Amino acid sequence: MNQAHKHSFPVPRFLSMPSCAIDISDQSIKYGELISTSDGLRLGRYGQVKIPEGAIVSGKIENPKLLVETLKDLKKSENLTFIRVSLPEEQMYLFNVLLPLLSYKEVRETVLLQLEEHIPISANEAIFDYEIVKVKGAQMMVQVLATSGSLIESYLSVFDQSGLVPISFELEAQATARAVCDPTLSTATMIVDFGETRTGISIEHEGRVYFTSTFDMGGKILTDMIAKNFNISFEEAEKMKKSYGIKASGKENEVFPVILSGLSVLRDELEKDIQYWHSHLGEDGEAHPEITKIILCGGDANLAGIAEYLSGSLKISVEHSNSWRNIVDIETHVPEMPFEESLSYTTVLGLALGDFITL
Repeated sequence: MNQAHKHSFPVPRFLSMPSCAIDISDQSIKYGELISTSDGLRLGRYGQVKIPEGAIVSGKIENPKLLVETLKDLKKSENLTFIRVSLPEEQMYLFNVLLPLLSYKEVRETVLLQLEEHIPISANEAIFDYEIVKVKGAQMMVQVLATSGSLIESYLSVFDQSGLVPISFELEAQATARAVCDPTLSTATMIVDFGETRTGISIEHEGRVYFTSTFDMGGKILTDMIAKNFNISFEEAEKMKKSYGIKASGKENEVFPVILSGLSVLRDELEKDIQYWHSHLGEDGEAHPEITKIILCGGDANLAGIAEYLSGSLKISVEHSNSWRNIVDIETHVPEMPFEESLSYTTVLGLALGDFITL
């Protein structure tokens, strides 16, 4: 199935229908909504539910029945109907192409012809979305987001069986950027979503994501390393990780080298992506803007000392995400969700913000 739309993968839109954001991973479903009030946007319903093991693997639905049952329970408990959904980045492909000035129809046809040069999916099996991001002289820069049609159809099917109506599908990284980034900055920002089993890396400039990657490194791996090293249970290791992090003082010296050996893998991956970004020209032949900031989000971004370690190693400013940056002024309103918890809901909040703004 071949399609082209502007911005995301929209399905028939129901005007002015309030929606709830749904962020689905292999382990859980996080959800949340923003409500417009006379005092501005406020957090409505939010929470998370576990997904039975094996229902989703690397972003692909392997056991639809289990996922449908989970979604039905969620729909009933929270009275959900319309949803905004983030797509699994492991199954998404984002790339830019430089084209001559063309009409809408010609752009679509040209992108379709070039699709297989950029993604490991046949053109007949792909579904894609594109947006013209820059026009310079007689050329235009087109950003393309593609995935397999079967992936989209599999998610649409489980939502249909669950009684949920998706009003849009969106790249997880773009939703996260909408929540945490300042689109007016002239420099680039790297966003690191350090989750339980994987880390998503993206690079944003002026509100748009230009680079994404994922790799299998997350907080669970660090916990497993501690458990193995000290011959303790996973639960005990998790408590030790949260208590000590990589603060090198006192008893923490025992934990420090174990966690550090794991985080060095993350550091090396970030350094590789930063070097690639800075050493390669864009499709238009121009240098990429410098990365001057790294924003950390994700449930395991709470690890004590991680921001300081990465900043010192990479020589770039590293900070935890302010997931409310583009939603409320935290100087005048205290969000209903604790800061540590909000790091896990950055994508959800960015998705929900899509009801009100577009970045």
